[in-house]
Amino acid sequence: MGGFNLSTVNQNGTTGCARTSTGLAGTPSDYIPHHSFFNYWSSTSNPSHTRPSSVAEIGNAGPANHQYDLQDFFTAAAAGNLPAVSFLKAQGYQDGHAGYSDPLDEQTFLVNTINLLETLPSWSSTAVVIMYDDSDGWYDHQKPVIVNGSNTSLDAAICSSSPVRLAGIPVRCGYSQRLPMLVISPWSRTNYVSHQLTNTASIIKFAENNWLGGKRIGGGSFDASSNSLSGMLQFFAPHVDPVILNPTTGAVARN
Repeated sequence: MGGFNLSTVNQNGTTGCARTSTGLAGTPSDYIPHHSFFNYWSSTSNPSHTRPSSVAEIGNAGPANHQYDLQDFFTAAAAGNLPAVSFLKAQGYQDGHAGYSDPLDEQTFLVNTINLLETLPSWSSTAVVIMYDDSDGWYDHQKPVIVNGSNTSLDAAICSSSPVRLAGIPVRCGYSQRLPMLVISPWSRTNYVSHQLTNTASIIKFAENNWLGGKRIGGGSFDASSNSLSGMLQFFAPHVDPVILNPTTGAVARN
């Protein structure tokens, strides 16, 4: 999480929950509490923002309980200690959220992060999935296809009349409007747009299939009913050579 280390002091003097990289009025803090998705589960919650005891802890059990500052990811990468699976959320002003994040700042975060990953020895076995949590302020012309309905008295009519895949679990209607999802990897299909219906839980399913033998979360999680990301990858003839982009313009700088 961007801004998760509350002891960091930015160059502009801001620190704690109020630290902001821009220092400009109207921009959010680097750390946005309600975006801290892993704090919603006790198994990964770190409400005190406890720091990892060492770089070696990152990705393993320890005081930080698997929650780290964004800078910890880059520190672990430099040490050759990246976990098998990492979720990154940018600092507020770079997270692409409509209303307060400039798309060019979002581009800077994405390009700098992916450029770094492409220089690591682990790049040949890496896949980067870029996902969004809302429509970026724009609305899709395509009506959502409701594939998950719980069919209880708490559901809106549009949900209760849809196919019931999670019966008995209220207010679990989905999917909503279409969102961008990109897979960047030496193993990505070239010049390819997937027509497979997926959602953000498809990313969880991909990780479960690769590292947990297909074990599902249970309790009504959408990972059980979501389609896989595997169709976006091809496991032959990888394109391992990195394509380095200019973080300001997005143009190819070197390949």
